[in-house]
Amino acid sequence: MLGVEVDALDMDALHAEIALAVASGGRRVLANHNLHSVYLFHHDAVMRRFYERADRVHIDGMSLIWMARRLGYALGPRHRVTYVDWIGELARRAAASGWRLFYVGGREGVAAAAAARLRREAPGLEIETRSGYFDATPDAPENRAVLAAIRSFAPHLLLAGMGMPRQERWILENLELLEANVVLNAGACFDYVAGAAPTPPRWAGRLGLEWLFRLIREPRRLARRYLVEPWFVLRLFLRDLVARRTG
Repeated sequence: MLGVEVDALDMDALHAEIALAVASGGRRVLANHNLHSVYLFHHDAVMRRFYERADRVHIDGMSLIWMARRLGYALGPRHRVTYVDWIGELARRAAASGWRLFYVGGREGVAAAAAARLRREAPGLEIETRSGYFDATPDAPENRAVLAAIRSFAPHLLLAGMGMPRQERWILENLELLEANVVLNAGACFDYVAGAAPTPPRWAGRLGLEWLFRLIREPRRLARRYLVEPWFVLRLFLRDLVARRTG
């Protein structure tokens, strides 16, 4: 739908995907789509290559669930998995399963603060972090240092949280050097865990109104994302709706 492919995955299904990747010793990319990523997919070749490489793509956005239902797909709220809701459960599952977790992203100190909180909430969790503010050019010394830190920790899960499309570009450029069983584009979820950014009320998430909460707090940065880009995606939805009804 909307010119992209998504998988009907809930949290349990995502945990099963991770467990399978860890057990097999392979390397899988678990991506996600929301309105912003759909817009970028249609305007950025790097994003298209990233999603072509992804092994599974879950839905992160109630608006996509609503559109999918109107198009006749049997999806419900449980198929919307956003990191704000998922990261705590993922940390607990990782601790229980012995999965080591590495997060790259955020300002200096923010990811470390988030990791400390997750360790308290998920006793036994093995987690390491690095700031996302570094020269991500493939051959840059800073990038090589981040890759070395990941290699030394040998995580099962690697979460890249550097914003779209930077995190997707970084994953693509370094994928063969990322020694992790599962690589995820996780956005700024650790900012919320650390309290560096206020978490939108969860009732707003269930109603699909998180965007309004974020827009009110950061209107200059997010105005285009929430007030301009959705009109492009709406045209894609109307095209799909007409095709489905006439096909």
